[in-house]
Amino acid sequence: MLTPVDVVHVMLTALFALAAVQALWHCVRWPKAGRRDRVDHLLHSAMSVTMAAMPWSLGRPLSGRVATVVLTLAALWFPLTALRHHSANRVTDIVGRLPHAVGMVAMAWMSRTHHGAAMPPHETLAAAPAAHGTTTPGHATGVPVPAAWVTGLLTVYLLACAIRSLTRPMPSLRSAPDAARRAAATNPYGHVRDGATALGTALMLLVPH
Repeated sequence: MLTPVDVVHVMLTALFALAAVQALWHCVRWPKAGRRDRVDHLLHSAMSVTMAAMPWSLGRPLSGRVATVVLTLAALWFPLTALRHHSANRVTDIVGRLPHAVGMVAMAWMSRTHHGAAMPPHETLAAAPAAHGTTTPGHATGVPVPAAWVTGLLTVYLLACAIRSLTRPMPSLRSAPDAARRAAATNPYGHVRDGATALGTALMLLVPH
């Protein structure tokens, strides 16, 4: 019988699977895209596939030091390539790529073998005594306070990124800069994918797996 946590995992797996297909489809559909854009979409697709597998037994090999190093290098790709990219406003380019980097950092954080998410499994919650109202949130859930703060900050940032991407007004592209219009024309569902991926990653930080 599926538990509520399993239902959330199924929904997140479907979300990340769709995001992976969209990123890969866009990469194949636009073969003339630059090398940076192609690597970006390949990383988005690989990230989504990894996140889709992470809640299940298939995701166990994705944890550990090697996975953390690989994901950290993937996170560095986004700001470092913005520094090398010749654009009119390099700072804006870097800021625009930070959500992707933070998403990779969140995956690296979740891949740590001792990461238990901000909430322990339901078996632990059921076995925990009810008379711990005076303890701090980190200690009450069995998660060290520094780890709980890192998880909380990553979650808040990703939720803010998700809200920004999913609520970005699409009809107002007339007044948008030329670069924004070109990006919207070549990848009209990019903001939806980015917002949904950020939202799913934030939920993965909170849901035990």
